[in-house]
Amino acid sequence: MADAQVTPDRTHTITIELGTRRVRVTQGDQVLAESERPLLLRETGCPVRYYLPPEDVRLDLLTPSETHTYCPFKGTASYWSLPDAADLVWAYPEPKPDVAGIKDHFCFYEVEVL
Repeated sequence: MADAQVTPDRTHTITIELGTRRVRVTQGDQVLAESERPLLLRETGCPVRYYLPPEDVRLDLLTPSETHTYCPFKGTASYWSLPDAADLVWAYPEPKPDVAGIKDHFCFYEVEVL
């Protein structure tokens, strides 16, 4: 995937690039996701976020949440939970065109970069 850059205005930018390092997500001693092909999303004022392809996420362990949030730059996010961790992961099923590369990729709050 080629690097993508969004410039919603002069003070806010988003870049998306293919990561080169493996990442893993755990909750307790359970591995929820592991990927060698994360997308790195860098957004003004936010920490780097790793968006993982669905094939690399243990979707069988996650339950869809009723939570939805809206970002004016990315669109509406949907969330998934574990029984003991609400809204642990999110994705943009229909992201705005400028960030279409993250469509259906999953993002966790805590990611271990290996």
